[in-house]
Amino acid sequence: MAFYSEEEKTEDYLFKIVLIGDSAVGKSNLLARFARDEFYPNSKSTIGVEFQTQKMDINGKEIKAQIWDTAGQERFRAVTSAYYRGAVGALVVYDISRRQTFDSIGRWLNELQTHSDMNVVTILVGNKSDLKDAREVSTSEGKALAEAQGLFFMETSALDSSNVAAAFQTIVKEIYNILSRKVMISQELKKQDPTWMGNGRTVVLRGEASVEPKKGWCCSF
Repeated sequence: MAFYSEEEKTEDYLFKIVLIGDSAVGKSNLLARFARDEFYPNSKSTIGVEFQTQKMDINGKEIKAQIWDTAGQERFRAVTSAYYRGAVGALVVYDISRRQTFDSIGRWLNELQTHSDMNVVTILVGNKSDLKDAREVSTSEGKALAEAQGLFFMETSALDSSNVAAAFQTIVKEIYNILSRKVMISQELKKQDPTWMGNGRTVVLRGEASVEPKKGWCCSF
């Protein structure tokens, strides 16, 4: 998987991904580490919504991940709920050293389901894995919750960068794989019935929100 700067070639697909979870679980630092390889030990709570973009190459296709960092504080929920719209991927983050952030995961998953336009590829992320001595949530608990909810799972550390890129890559690769399967199905259907899909410019397979390619057509899944 290759990464590109913003100035380089035009991307083939744009995927919107949201970071959600309680305040101070490290969402902003995960994004900073992934997008800019930076870490801010004294970072302040996100106010409202911020986003970064990162380009990567998957199977010869250039993907632009537009990653939205949402405030975890309850007072911003009404503002940020609109930003779930159009998301095709989500990282649901908790802090392994603060059990209450893990206990909140169910609420965040419900909010994601309520506000998103479609089924969203989701990974459960146990952040701050470097805080081994302060751990309050075991790896096995995280895995069990992810399995029960049908989610991917990974423990990360924005501080030492372990598994940060892997977590984002897992989401983007799975979104792309799902999209590719849907495109293959649509192509097979069109072969069987040339009149199917009209002009072939729009593929809407389920849901209203879109993954946005830059080649003049879009696919929803």
